[in-house]
Amino acid sequence: MKTMLVFSTVYTFAVLFVSTTAEPKSTSCNEVRAAYSSKGFNSNDVPNKGIHGTHLKVCPQEYSCCTLEMEEKLSQQSHSDLKAPISQLSTNLQSTFKQRHSHFDQFFRELLDNAERSLNDMFVRTYGKMYVQNAELFKHFFQELKRYYVSGSGVVNLDSMLSDFWEDLLERMFRLVNVQYEFSDAYMECVSRHTEQLKPFGDVPRKLRLQLTRAFVAARTFTRGLALMPEVVNKVSTVNVSPSCVRATMKMMYCPYCSGQISLKPCQNYCLNVMRGCLANQADLDTEWNNFLDAMLSLAERLEGPFNFESVMDPIDVKISEAIMNMQENSMQVSQKVFQGCGQPQPGKGFRSRRSVKETGFTGRFRPYSPDARPTTAAGTSLDRLTTDVKKKLKHAKKFWSTLPETVCVGERITSGDDCWNGTAKSRYESVVMGNGLANQVSNPDVEVDITKPDLVIRSQIAVLKEMTSWLKAAHSGNDISSDQDEDGSGGEESGSGCDSPSCEVDRDIYFSTMATPINPRLVKMVHQDTSGGVRVAHGSMALALSALVLALLAPHWR
Repeated sequence: MKTMLVFSTVYTFAVLFVSTTAEPKSTSCNEVRAAYSSKGFNSNDVPNKGIHGTHLKVCPQEYSCCTLEMEEKLSQQSHSDLKAPISQLSTNLQSTFKQRHSHFDQFFRELLDNAERSLNDMFVRTYGKMYVQNAELFKHFFQELKRYYVSGSGVVNLDSMLSDFWEDLLERMFRLVNVQYEFSDAYMECVSRHTEQLKPFGDVPRKLRLQLTRAFVAARTFTRGLALMPEVVNKVSTVNVSPSCVRATMKMMYCPYCSGQISLKPCQNYCLNVMRGCLANQADLDTEWNNFLDAMLSLAERLEGPFNFESVMDPIDVKISEAIMNMQENSMQVSQKVFQGCGQPQPGKGFRSRRSVKETGFTGRFRPYSPDARPTTAAGTSLDRLTTDVKKKLKHAKKFWSTLPETVCVGERITSGDDCWNGTAKSRYESVVMGNGLANQVSNPDVEVDITKPDLVIRSQIAVLKEMTSWLKAAHSGNDISSDQDEDGSGGEESGSGCDSPSCEVDRDIYFSTMATPINPRLVKMVHQDTSGGVRVAHGSMALALSALVLALLAPHWR
């Protein structure tokens, strides 16, 4: 009897103990109902009291305030909640570099417009009607520069375009300084064959070709790099979330709801494992992303230094004037060398030996600019300011993809201490945190990741970044190797640079020492020139207004 009494007493206490421990789990689900309703779901889905969770597929199968229907809806919500912070971070990054691309692109385009306007104003003041009648020829020069900036070497071969410009310029000037003669097409072809020895414009064409090529290649490649960044971010950030990731996120974020612990947050390391599993493919982008950013930063330094687009375009009017004055000074020597190599030309029919300055409508003198006459700064800024700003943003964007889990698992989303949700209960998280990338997820305790199936979208973006990085590195050396699949361009013809070594140590002599204002032209005199190098001459339709200067200066010799 005593034994039975003792057993009965123990059994009674056991039942009471179970009842008291189970009672908290079966209490009201009002807090869960309120939290569930705040997510936009029907509060009637929530049971009044906790029920046994054997029906649950994700959360612990204990007494729960969740039904299977609630679990499915919360899984959908967890999908959105997972993408929200990633989408926000990605949107911010896209916005940052869309804005920087717009700033750089606007700046480069305005520099080109300003340079054209400055040259036009300068030559109108200097040559008046003679320039105005032929202004479309210089307009074509700038149109080609703009087309190259937009579409690259697939549409405009910069070397050929510059050669044609100087060739047409030389042909027109040669005819005008030798107006007493007639030149056949065959004769001008002979002139063309001898131009390498003539060097009529001095060293200006060579220097300008080097400067323009390097500056344009650097500017357009850098701008394309800035345009590429938002595209890559957009495609990578919209990669679909796997079902196993949705399941893991649901378990991490909303299973505490089901247990009635609304305010319980995930443990930080638990969150990291879930996010590193869910963002494993994105993390694999990081290496090529960082290589791309390093190449962008390196090219930005070129833009600040030897490949400075602004320092090339702003004084281009003075540089072309300098070339004209070199031809003016060398005209007699150039003509003598041509006559020696190609033969004495035939005198022109009906040539008048006297031409007055009044007939040319040109005074033969530059009118100096005041400092206020120079164009205003493009886009209200400077290249130095733009590059300083963008370098900070580029540096900040490094390791963006590999640090996404850490960026997401911070603040109110997690609990840093031990009183946190570890996936099954309110307790310390004991598992080891996985590394970044797909290969490191083989033993992830919280997310099932198939490491044998990398995401194809992300792999394609890795290839895109790798290709763009090669273009940036080539541009760093002054070379355009891009496929030029831009607005109007296609193909992949290279544009030369004059810079072969990777370090691309820029020759000091490519810099012009031009004055801030044009100088007054001097009378023609014999100048001994180095006969190496030069500019090719070809037939073209270009007429030079500036050559009137030569006519005015040579008029006394023809009388």
